[in-house]
Amino acid sequence: MSDADEQSWEESLIADMREHEGRPTSGPLAGHPLLLMRDRGAKTGEPRHAVLTYTRDGEDYIVAGTAGGSPRTPAWVANLRVNPDLTLEIGHRSFPARATVVVDEAERQRLWAAHVVALPWFADYPDKAQRAIPMIRLTPTAS
Repeated sequence: MSDADEQSWEESLIADMREHEGRPTSGPLAGHPLLLMRDRGAKTGEPRHAVLTYTRDGEDYIVAGTAGGSPRTPAWVANLRVNPDLTLEIGHRSFPARATVVVDEAERQRLWAAHVVALPWFADYPDKAQRAIPMIRLTPTAS
């Protein structure tokens, strides 16, 4: 897929998410719980964004740095380590949040197990990636 095609696909996905409360109705992510995370680049400080599948842990949103099972951790994980303050958009809501990359291994495994229960297609990503999948807690903050 060319960069232009990928950008067009992502723009369509985001529009579908916004129209359907964060659960697109078409394409390969139809019905999946998705959020739009707006963060800043680790090196440049430039605005970045990522569309991510999430689960919940209490009031927090939990995302996994799978990169679809790629052997490389997605760049947005490094961004969040340096710049943890971000904005989440889910459906028609947009709000500030703070990211915490989970470092406690027992907690990371607990969150991963809950993620896989809710989103079973994630189960084979660690084997495909040959790496531990980072789990990130996104905690809403006061605006």
